[in-house]
Order: sequence, then structure tokens, then C-alpha cells
Amino acid sequence: MDQIDKKILNMLQANARVSLKEMSAACYISSPAIAARISKMEDTGIITGYHTSIDREKLDYHVKAFIMVQLEPSQKSEFYPYVQSIPNVIECNCVTGEYSEVMEVVFPSTGALDDFINEIQRRFGKTSTQIVFSTSVEHRGVKLSE
Repeated sequence: MDQIDKKILNMLQANARVSLKEMSAACYISSPAIAARISKMEDTGIITGYHTSIDREKLDYHVKAFIMVQLEPSQKSEFYPYVQSIPNVIECNCVTGEYSEVMEVVFPSTGALDDFINEIQRRFGKTSTQIVFSTSVEHRGVKLSE
């Protein structure tokens, strides 16, 4: 990966709808060359997809929280498919420490969040939850040095 690839990735992470023409001008190479580089990065798995950012509150998801779950290793085979089936779980990570899973979730209300937490506790055990008041840094791409 060279500096041009890094510049392309930075531009795509900032705006996945940036035009080939705009990237071409910024990188000083032709649009077909930009397209070929993007295609190669897709083929090698560096680029895994393109996403749209939304304002969750405008869609009535007013509560964002992090839920930590204490699981036994034997519970993972049931837990993973379960959380993958819940659209309110926007991210789930296996982590070190007392709790083995950390989920980022969004819900329309604290009542709906409470119902979900109760179901997690009933099925899997101990949890700890932090409700988010505000977010100073949203999900963002990895800035590559050019």
C-alpha cells in the first residue's frame, strides 16, 4: 500500500460517496487508475464495505448504552447468534476482564433497554450497563498517514 492508496482510503472513510473525479484530482492520477486501486483494495479485503451514517435520534432511538455481559465460554455459541439477531445491538466485542462481552446498543426508550437487559440477564447472567449522555467522538475511520 502506497501513499496514494492511503489518501484514497482516507477520502473514502471521510465520505464513501466521494467521486472518482474528486479523488483523481486530489491524487493526481486518472479516474480509471483510482477505480483500479479501489477494486484491488476491495478484492484483497482492505475495503470491506461502504456505510451510511444516520442520526439515530431522528429515527426515535434516543437511548444509547454499553452493556457488559459476563459469559462462560460455553455460552458463546448461544450468545453470538442471539445478539446478531437483535437489530438494536449495533456492535458487540469479546474483551478481556471481568466481563467477556461489550455491546453497544440503541433503543427508543429506557424501558425498551430495560426489557433487553432483563432478557440478557435471564438467558446469560450478570451484566453491567452504562447509558450514554453524550458522544464527543462518533465512530470514525482509521486515519492513515499519507
